[in-house]
Amino acid sequence: MTKDFNRGWVVTLAGLGVNLMLGVLYAWGVISAALIDQLGWKATMTQIPYMVACALFALSMVPGGRLQDKLGPRPIIMASAVLAGIGFIFSGLFLTIIGLTVFYGVVFGAGMGIGYAAPTPAAVKWFSPKKRGVISGIVVSGFGLAPVYIAPLTTKLLSTYDLRTTFFILGGGFFVLIMLLAQLIKNPPKDYVPSDIQDLKEKPSVASKSNKIDYNWREVIKTRQFYILWTMFCFGTFAGLLIIGQLAKIGLEQAGMKNAYMLIALYAFFNFSGRIGCGIISDKLGRMKTLFFMFLLQVTAYVFFPSLNTPISLMTGIAIVGFTFGGMLTIFPSVTADFYGLKNFGVNYGLVITAWGIGGVFGPLIGGIVRDVTGTYGLSYVISGALSACGAILTLFIKAPQEAVDLEATNIVVEKQ
Repeated sequence: MTKDFNRGWVVTLAGLGVNLMLGVLYAWGVISAALIDQLGWKATMTQIPYMVACALFALSMVPGGRLQDKLGPRPIIMASAVLAGIGFIFSGLFLTIIGLTVFYGVVFGAGMGIGYAAPTPAAVKWFSPKKRGVISGIVVSGFGLAPVYIAPLTTKLLSTYDLRTTFFILGGGFFVLIMLLAQLIKNPPKDYVPSDIQDLKEKPSVASKSNKIDYNWREVIKTRQFYILWTMFCFGTFAGLLIIGQLAKIGLEQAGMKNAYMLIALYAFFNFSGRIGCGIISDKLGRMKTLFFMFLLQVTAYVFFPSLNTPISLMTGIAIVGFTFGGMLTIFPSVTADFYGLKNFGVNYGLVITAWGIGGVFGPLIGGIVRDVTGTYGLSYVISGALSACGAILTLFIKAPQEAVDLEATNIVVEKQ
């Protein structure tokens, strides 16, 4: 069992590594600034490839999750490596709005989605439900932490080479590293049971109940909880994604920061902290209580965001939004597993995370339009704050499906025995 436990940690850390590569999405602020400064693009134009990538990221998680459930994580992550490499290299070859929309937006976006869909389900299956939040947090934290190295790396590449060569170097590197990490990721054996719940194998009544919460996707979309989760996720990610895509310009224009790319690294650090921290908190405090407080933090941040006109104050606001946004990317997969089980977790969470795609389309798009029309991002902050307030309210009106509640109660009894 110790060997299997260690194997679980290898899968978890390899999954973190895959997401470190795919998290280049969050460094788009550096690339979009280069498109404006070097190629003369409008702010709205720079957000089109980004929002298409966000949409494809979310939409491709549904088939990616379904294939992961059927084939296992390794071949899906290898396919992701191929698409990531093609997407970046061809983006460098076709530096036009159509070229970047197709190859960065569609091809890399799809590769990013199927790659993101595979590591988390594989990792959480090696551990008990008591560790579900923190394990999910560790795996997805790679996606949030990625800009810490990608933002300065991309900035350095852009100062040394042109935009085309930068895309080539990043694409080649991502292909090789993701392909190598894929070899370390696998599901546990079918009869595997984590050590701290082995006693469940000897209790048929509990085992039979556990099957009740292995919802398939058709059953998931018939539950009221799915639509509340989806809406909350959309509201929460809208605010975060509006900021991510344009951090460099916000820092320069709102607070006069010449090295505004540093905001991307700051955002990434707190995004990473939120993913692990909120995973730990939600395992102890509960998922909905944690989400409620996170939404309230976002509301507070956006109320004050228009007045954050100094580097320190803006960095504080960005840190709060980064922490809460990162936490949501940990809590929503954990809630999905809690509510609907692990057997079909890949496709079920793929359905939930389509909400991220909607936030990824409209957040950056509205941010770009508002900036071009008004010259500031003020109205965008108001919209994000209002949606965050709605998300906080929704957390008060959702409970697990009855079957999941029954299983939780049964597990409590087993633990007391």
